[in-house]
Amino acid sequence: MLQIDPTAKISALADIEESVRGTRIAIGPRTVIDAFVKIKPAGGMGDVVIGADCAINSGVVIYSGNGVTIGDAVAIAANCTLAPTNHAVADTTRRIRDQGFQPSKGGIVIEEDVWLGANVVVLDGAIIRRGAVIAAGSVVRGEVPAMAIYAGAPARRIGQRGDPPR
Repeated sequence: MLQIDPTAKISALADIEESVRGTRIAIGPRTVIDAFVKIKPAGGMGDVVIGADCAINSGVVIYSGNGVTIGDAVAIAANCTLAPTNHAVADTTRRIRDQGFQPSKGGIVIEEDVWLGANVVVLDGAIIRRGAVIAAGSVVRGEVPAMAIYAGAPARRIGQRGDPPR
């Protein structure tokens, strides 16, 4: 089920797939989805809900997996991946593709006023709290506190919004 607010702006070159299993994809008011953004229902039954006034730039891939919730006024830079799912790999007698997925770690929650720099990867179970900033190239798999600045793979705290510049 695809629900797009009439004030959202979605590039004709974006690729938003409709689910064959009933995943809801909702895009809020005044949100901008740039060219070459891919939203793909895969890896679970979770919904993808994007709030108001968000900007999702070129090359971003969002899988539905165990669910993605993005709050209002979130900016996601180019080439980020939101992957709220984990492949099962334990059975060495079966190919990975044949094993399906591990149990959910809770999907992905990105609260309002968050910035994800270019090439950030956000994994299942990640919670990025209000106002946080994630530096380019980071990998987020746990909880990021409100207003924190995180960087690295895995991401770790390097500062706080409002701190004096280094």
